[in-house]
Amino acid sequence: MSTPEPYGAWPSPIDARLTAAHDGRPEFVTHVGDDLWWTAPRPGEGGRRTLVRRRPDGAEESALPAPWNVRTRVVEYGGLAWAGAPGPDGPLIVFAHFDDQRLYAYEPDRPGAEPRPLTPLTPVSAVGGGLRWADPVVHAAQGEVWCVLEEFTGEGPGDVRRVPAAVPLDGSAAENRQAVRELDTGRHRFVTGPKLSPDGQRAVWIAWDHPRMPWDGTELKMAEVTARGPFTGVRTLIGGPEESVAQAEWASDGSLIAATDRSGWWNLHRVDPATGEAKPLCPREEEFGGPLWRVGQRWFAPMENGLVAVVHGRGSNRLGILDPDAGEICDAAGPWNDWAPSLDVRGSRVTGIAAGPCSGYEIVELDTVTGRARAVAERHTDVVDPAYLPHPEERVFTGPGGREIHATVYQPRHPDRHGPEGELPPYVVSVHGGPTGRSAAVLDLGVAYLTSRGIGVVEVNHGGSTGYGRAYRNRLREQWGVVDVEDCAAVAEALAAEGSADPQRLAVRGGSAGGWTAAASIAQTDVYACATVIYPVLDLAGWATGETHDLESHYLESLIGPLAEVPERYTERSPAEHADRITAPFLLLQGLDDVICPPAQSRRLLERIAGRGVPHAYLTFEGEGHGFRRADTMVRAAEAELALYAEVFGFTADVPELEFQH
Repeated sequence: MSTPEPYGAWPSPIDARLTAAHDGRPEFVTHVGDDLWWTAPRPGEGGRRTLVRRRPDGAEESALPAPWNVRTRVVEYGGLAWAGAPGPDGPLIVFAHFDDQRLYAYEPDRPGAEPRPLTPLTPVSAVGGGLRWADPVVHAAQGEVWCVLEEFTGEGPGDVRRVPAAVPLDGSAAENRQAVRELDTGRHRFVTGPKLSPDGQRAVWIAWDHPRMPWDGTELKMAEVTARGPFTGVRTLIGGPEESVAQAEWASDGSLIAATDRSGWWNLHRVDPATGEAKPLCPREEEFGGPLWRVGQRWFAPMENGLVAVVHGRGSNRLGILDPDAGEICDAAGPWNDWAPSLDVRGSRVTGIAAGPCSGYEIVELDTVTGRARAVAERHTDVVDPAYLPHPEERVFTGPGGREIHATVYQPRHPDRHGPEGELPPYVVSVHGGPTGRSAAVLDLGVAYLTSRGIGVVEVNHGGSTGYGRAYRNRLREQWGVVDVEDCAAVAEALAAEGSADPQRLAVRGGSAGGWTAAASIAQTDVYACATVIYPVLDLAGWATGETHDLESHYLESLIGPLAEVPERYTERSPAEHADRITAPFLLLQGLDDVICPPAQSRRLLERIAGRGVPHAYLTFEGEGHGFRRADTMVRAAEAELALYAEVFGFTADVPELEFQH
């Protein structure tokens, strides 16, 4: 029998430590020979990522013990940090180690083998730490690994160059930087790793330049491969300032396939390497690609039989098998409604990473002959009774001017508690990062941590989010701090108006760009009773003039407008410039090693709000950057957030109280 109890105070088996232990997901799954490999998070081991190996008999092992950390810092958000190839004595693995950012080679089946460095240790810049590497591909026959080289040339975050490069596998570059073969002359600010055609004659990669972000406009480059020195005959096949090429792959027959949004949606096209003519393979108002925040993402993978495995959808991502000749897709069956951009094909089998409304991200294999899909590794297990888990409800709300706003609602859920008669639950509006990002309607223990206690959550995919075409993304052009704030407020007020949420107990929370929206929301509106602001952007002028990393250093030109032309917008929209408007209590969480949204932004807001009588708490975390990875950090952050809601919403929680400043 269900017992009435105040919302927020329901007893829950989902505590912060359980949530932290299951934070993160597997990434970058690939076959090397007969074995399946991927990276996996280890929050309890300092937040490192390990490399996991699954043998054909199902046996799994962590292939790299602590302190090895398979993670690259290229463009700070990183990306694909490892590659492998079968060898005569077992697999050859090449990976980037986070601590020194060097590339290492490792042959795990050789007795006594240890990772050996392939690249030099060259501390050049206090900002970047010297050379970095990402998006590797091992070409054992050529004795090289091709990848992206990122080199800091000075002390500023913009003193950097990136080029496609080839690193010798014999280790000669570990002592001699000149042994690295640069494959292009560095014409572009940002590049992905080059991919070799089946005949070994040509290579393709993606490039773009400031002020564009990769979802605004990129170019698909092609060149002739040489045995020594840089590529020759570099040219652009497709792309431009208003066309985003997200991925390109060679098929086994030598044809070239690319995901480009020239139609307004990332669709697959077959590209003629001679002329650049691009023919759509399956034109749909769906996405077959996504924002290239991290190099090495893979939304599609050509198969040997001519079919193409694709991650596609509108709002959600499904796995399908595309027949490019017929333009038809057959979707995989199963409980998964969000597939990550990490596909691997081997024969008739496709392997990817997927989650569903009732399951976290796990490694799934599809047998395209039988049509059977099954989880083969990182399998989801119910760590608590599923009766405590929320059911995501995807909805479309109406915003200003009648525009559509996509969101996922998670109502409070508990097997034997309900709210008192006449009481409505508090709700937290959760905002994703990016802001060119998306929240998926899948199981998240961080959400369940709140809903199982009687606090509703709604994740808002405001204008500017991905998954709904270029026009939806472009709603945020020069409107950051306007459209995102309005959309979140519209969803919160709609939930209150329909009787789902208590209008006096609404909160907003988010990290990074979501932290910006949360802070801007309490500075611009009176919708929310409190806010949780996590490693945020708070001062636009500072962020635009050297207080962030290179990738996003010109991002505000599209999100706000050029600083020289519209300086008033930078002042008017920055929460740090309007501390006098903030009256709602807030929690501010900040990693002290964050170079994307540095602590200076948070300190500036706190200096201006000090002594104004607004209750607030500021928690900082040594050794954490942009995105918390350590279990102890995540526990403290989750408990502090719940403590904020308990104090403001008026319920008792089983977490340490916050010490507020005023």
